Amino acid sequence: MAVKLAMIFFSMILVNNYVLVQFLGICPFLGVSKKLDSAVGMSAAVIFVMALATSVTWPIYTYLLEPNGMAYLQTIVFILIIAVLVQLVEIILKKFMPPLYKALGVYLPLITTNCAVLGAAKTNISNSYSFIGSLVYGVAAGVGYTLAIVLFASIRERLDATSKCPKCFEGFPISLVAAALLAMSFMGFSGLSIW
Repeated sequence: MAVKLAMIFFSMILVNNYVLVQFLGICPFLGVSKKLDSAVGMSAAVIFVMALATSVTWPIYTYLLEPNGMAYLQTIVFILIIAVLVQLVEIILKKFMPPLYKALGVYLPLITTNCAVLGAAKTNISNSYSFIGSLVYGVAAGVGYTLAIVLFASIRERLDATSKCPKCFEGFPISLVAAALLAMSFMGFSGLSIW
């Protein structure tokens, strides 16, 4: 069991990273990664929402939707749960961390429609993970998101500080090139075999 959980954890961070390998959750990834502080705050919020979303959606699907023949409603129910959790995070950040709340701006409510969070909840169901497996999967997906956005924010800060970038690549174009190179580096992990 521990080996399977470790395999789930590390594969979600490196091999199946939602942002850099599966290309889910790109909007907040590109929008919030201009500064390292806001990237760390956003990634903490995503980890929190993913962990809660997977731990709440699994029992609802397993004990409510599936036994009653309503499994077809999973997407709608999961989106509603994620929306409630994001509102909870938004209220907490607004009350206890106003600077971070202002720095995240419009991207915080976008976690509601972040396909990475919904993807984690739906993938848990399709892979038939246990509750613990689902929780590990959700946390690991959030940690993988954190790794991607923090690395990318560091690269973007470094790129903004340099003056050696060609004029035609300044700003967003060089950010896209950096994101592509970062994604290619993570694609190298998919060739590794755990066994």
